[in-house]
Amino acid sequence: MTDFKSLIAADKGQKARTIQILDTGNFEDWLKGQGESIREIVKAYRFVANPDSYLLLPVIGKAKDGQSEQGDFTIVAGVAKSDQLDSWSLAKLGGRLPEGTYRLDGASAKDALFGWLIPQHEFDRYKKLPDRQGPSVLLVTDEISQVEEAVRQAEATALVRDLVNTPAADMGPDKLEDIVDKLSAKHGGDLKVTRGDTLEEHFPMIYGVGKAAMRAHAPRLIELKWGKADHPKIAIIGKGVTFDSGGLSMKSPAGMLIMKKDMGGAAHAIALAKLIMEANLPVQLHLLVPAVENSVDGHALRPGDILNSRKGLTVEITNTDAEGRLVLGDALTLAGEQEPELMIDFATLTGAARVALGPDLPAMFCDDREMANGLLAAGDVENDPLWQMPLWSGYDARLKSTIADCVNSAPGSFAGCITAALFLKKFAPKNVSWAHFDTYAWRAASKPGRPKGGEALGLRASWRYLKDRYGS
Repeated sequence: MTDFKSLIAADKGQKARTIQILDTGNFEDWLKGQGESIREIVKAYRFVANPDSYLLLPVIGKAKDGQSEQGDFTIVAGVAKSDQLDSWSLAKLGGRLPEGTYRLDGASAKDALFGWLIPQHEFDRYKKLPDRQGPSVLLVTDEISQVEEAVRQAEATALVRDLVNTPAADMGPDKLEDIVDKLSAKHGGDLKVTRGDTLEEHFPMIYGVGKAAMRAHAPRLIELKWGKADHPKIAIIGKGVTFDSGGLSMKSPAGMLIMKKDMGGAAHAIALAKLIMEANLPVQLHLLVPAVENSVDGHALRPGDILNSRKGLTVEITNTDAEGRLVLGDALTLAGEQEPELMIDFATLTGAARVALGPDLPAMFCDDREMANGLLAAGDVENDPLWQMPLWSGYDARLKSTIADCVNSAPGSFAGCITAALFLKKFAPKNVSWAHFDTYAWRAASKPGRPKGGEALGLRASWRYLKDRYGS
C-alpha cells in the first residue's frame, strides 16, 4: 500500500516548487503580469488554464521569499474554479508532476488533498511499472487538520481498487475472509465466519449460490462486529461474489471478462468498515460479507429451482445470473435481526443501473427521505456523486411467482435495477433506515486520478454521511 502520509508535509518554509492555480476566468489577468518570455511559452503550448491542464515554466530570478526555487521550474495549473478547489482539482498534478516538493501559491489545498494523494497509488501486484517516478510531496499550512482524513480516504479508496483489480484466482472467498480477519485483529473486532452445513441450514440462499464452487472456493458468510455496546448499531453489507460466470444462465465470454469485480460491493463495505474503525466513529458496527463464487458444476443452481431463505420466503430461480440479490437477501435478514438503526449495502448488482446512469453514478435506493437527502448531499460535498432511484412498489408484481413467494429476477428488461432493489427490500427490516447502492466498482476509461480498473464509487459519500450523522 502506498505510504500516503509521506506525500503531505507541514510547510516550514523549506525549498519547494510553486504551483499557481488558475482558471479560465483569471487566466488573462495572470498572463498580463508575466514577462514576455513566459507569455511566449504559454502561447506556444496553447495553455489557457482549462481544467486538468498544467504547464511547467522556467524560474526567472528568485522566488518571492528571496530563496531559489527547488529545481528550475514552477507550475501553472488550470482548474474549474481557482477559489473553490474540490477533491479532484489537483488529481492531474498529483500523478504527473516530477518527483519533488511543491506548495500552492496563495491557495488552500484543504479540500483537494485527496486528489493529490490518490493518483500516486498504482496497482503493481502483477506487473513492474516502467519508469515509476518518486513521490510528489505537497507542503501545507492551514490544512494540517484535514491531512489525516484525506489519508484515510485515500487508503480506503486504494483498498477498494486493489481488491477489485485482483483476479479471482487470488481473491476468492477465503481471501476476503483473510482481509476481514486482519482488519478485525488490528482494531479489536470480533470475527465470525459461517461455512458448510451451518451455512446451508441458516443461510440457504448464500449456500445455494456458492455450492457449485464448494470444492475450490467454498462459500461463507463473514461477519465482523466492533464498537461499544452503548453506541448506536449500524450494519454495512457487501456483495462478495468473487467471480460471476452467470451460473447455468451463463454470461458470454465478453460479459465474464471483468467479473472479478463482482465482489466490488464487498470491497466497498470492507473499506467503509476500515474508515469507521480507524476514525473510531462512535457506533456499534456489524460488517457482513456473503462471499461466494457463482460457478458451474453438477451442483449448480438451476433455473426453475426453488430456494428457501433465512427469512422463510421461498424464491423461484428464474435467472442464475441474478445471484447477488440472493446472497444479500440472507445477509440483510441477519443484519436486521440485530435491530440496527441504519443499514447500508453495496453491490455490483445490475447492468440495468449502468444502462440508466452510466458507469460513474451509483444508483442509490432509500425510502428514508432524510437519509437519502443526507447521502446525496454528502456525495456532492465529497465529489463522489450518487443518484437516487425509486423503490416504486408498483413494480412489486413483477416479482410474483406462481409456485413460490417470489422470483429472483423479473421477466423482461424493464426497470431491472428497481426490481432488484425491490427484491432486496423483501429481506430488509421494516422501520430501519436502509440504503442500497447499486455501484459499478469499475472504471472503463481513465480520468485524472482515476485509472482504468477497479474503482470506489459511493464510498466517500457514505463515509461523509456517517461522519455527519454520528460525529467523528
